[in-house]
Amino acid sequence: MTAAATPDPRSELPGRTMAREMAEQPAVLRRILSEGAPAIQDVARRIAARTPRFVLLTARGTSDNAALYAKYLLEIRLGLPCGLTSMSTTTAYGARPDLTDVLVVTVSQSGGSPDLVASTRAAREAGAITLAVTNNPDSPLAGVSQYHIDIMAGPEKALPATKTYTASLLALYLFVEGLRGGDGAAARVLPDLAEQLLARQGEVRTLAARYRFAERMVITSRGYGYPTAKEAALKLMETSYIPALSYSGADLLHGPLAMVDNVSPVIAVVTDGKGGEALQPVLDRLRGRGADLVVIGPGHQVEQASAGFVLPTDGVAEEVQPLLEIIPLQLLAYEVTIARGQDPDAPRALAKVTETR
Repeated sequence: MTAAATPDPRSELPGRTMAREMAEQPAVLRRILSEGAPAIQDVARRIAARTPRFVLLTARGTSDNAALYAKYLLEIRLGLPCGLTSMSTTTAYGARPDLTDVLVVTVSQSGGSPDLVASTRAAREAGAITLAVTNNPDSPLAGVSQYHIDIMAGPEKALPATKTYTASLLALYLFVEGLRGGDGAAARVLPDLAEQLLARQGEVRTLAARYRFAERMVITSRGYGYPTAKEAALKLMETSYIPALSYSGADLLHGPLAMVDNVSPVIAVVTDGKGGEALQPVLDRLRGRGADLVVIGPGHQVEQASAGFVLPTDGVAEEVQPLLEIIPLQLLAYEVTIARGQDPDAPRALAKVTETR
């Protein structure tokens, strides 16, 4: 008789699905770099040959933060003007702008939201070059788009998106590099570094104790780090229900700084590069107000804060650091939620595919 296997006690813990999917991120990044990169570069070459004059980025939720990252890449790396789509102008108001030679990139994990599909279809009818970036090549969105990039993240079952976010960032980075004729070599260090960050979950658990009873949080950054601040705020709100406000460091100084005091938790995402340099005056002001300042970034910045998490940024190009910055913040959202006695796998009132119109 074969003895029954001893159940793994972790298999019944709240948040086990989110934890498993966070842990899959290094493998997903490796898969994109080894298997997905040639197809992404092929799409990029074909679109570059059509010489788009402008880019519109269309997305919702977590994918909207990935699209914002692409906006920084396209404007900085290519000098190509970009905008974020207001879908209601098309889906609710029926506007039909002339999109001849405009590249419309729609980012969606599921590719199933009706407004994304309708907006992309309308853009194509208006003359746009349409590209869908999804985790589902058989989705309605992929079906109405001229081009498609598969982010190859595999099924994601936890409601908070984790691996599909970093997969979207990497796919978009490789796409933009392909548009400019680059090989995306700066991304090759990411899988190993992501693995190292995930192994430091104990550090994040200690950090999470600061926020167990938080009533409000502010997250700030500049440049490439700003999409990370927005995504971290979203993760904290949808898992732990803490109101988390995300601001560009520049916008924070234009008014919202007044709400920061010595009991207000502030997380600063400090990219090692020009974005971090631009954020420095904001960090100085926050310290001057006695804010409870936690820094996610280079070691010398963490040393000047109340607490923080040191990122391995030496030799890592600024434009790919967002793929590393978000990992400790995903872990933070998970750990804060567990500490508050909630299940990050199943946030209340949310569905995995949000069908907005």
